[in-house]
Amino acid sequence: MINIIITSYNEPKATLNAVNIFLKQIKNQKARIIVCDPFIKVKNYLKKNIKNKKFTFFLDLGKGKSYALNILLNKIYSKNTDDIIILTDGDVYVSQNTIKEIIEAFKDKNIGVITGKPVSLNPRNTKYGYWSNVLFVAGADKIRRKLSSKGKFFECSGYLFAIRNGVIKEFPLETSEDSIIPYLFYKKGYKIKYLDKVEVYVKNPDNWKDWLNQRVRNIKAHENLNKLAPDLPRTKSLFNEIKEGALVAILQPRNIREFIWTIELYFARLYVYLKAFNEIKKKKTYYDGWRDTEIKTTKSSN
Repeated sequence: MINIIITSYNEPKATLNAVNIFLKQIKNQKARIIVCDPFIKVKNYLKKNIKNKKFTFFLDLGKGKSYALNILLNKIYSKNTDDIIILTDGDVYVSQNTIKEIIEAFKDKNIGVITGKPVSLNPRNTKYGYWSNVLFVAGADKIRRKLSSKGKFFECSGYLFAIRNGVIKEFPLETSEDSIIPYLFYKKGYKIKYLDKVEVYVKNPDNWKDWLNQRVRNIKAHENLNKLAPDLPRTKSLFNEIKEGALVAILQPRNIREFIWTIELYFARLYVYLKAFNEIKKKKTYYDGWRDTEIKTTKSSN
């Protein structure tokens, strides 16, 4: 059984697209798609436009993505570890080979978690589009390729990752699910695999305010791991960004303009970490509310 959980937030048209892409891939599979969203109008829109028994809707209580996922993980829990749970978002969409590649990868019984490759939809000829492309290449892709090939622990992409059923029913709410869930599997002896051929297409922020809010919130979520899992091998940290990503980033520019944007990115990332650490120091901790600081420019047109 394949369980596909799509968490969304008032993005009916984008979510419909995400669902339809998966429906095409599970025609011959025993599978179901669960959309989790706190808006009744999204439920009504999807129910009107999707006439497929493999689709269902779960009305979220609005207490946060992690809270909703914990409820759903309990509901769909099965002791059959051959069952698969795929976690993704309504404002992204996946490549056509996603289901096939994930099923094939899970044939290795030692694999407990699989994550895909984020690809930016933002144009490279704008500063924030360029930044998103560089960060996905210099950070996410490079580090995950390296650690996956060595069988070491790494944090996954919340945009798209999959786990075996029958291993966990819940996870702590105080941090991001794409970090703590792989850790829980890793502690139980499972390996994590990066599928670079499985792509998930993401619209990133295109202005400073949204970019800053998104990045600060993300860092605060990951810094909570120090309290929840002090022995967790960190892959998303300031030290690792400098160690693993700085050199790769400086090799990305194709012209003078991109070189300048790369230098600006270095200072922007440093500022983000300083701001996040300062807020943590002031007890402004990570809170998993449904986009309490909404990132409007990552929303698809609805």
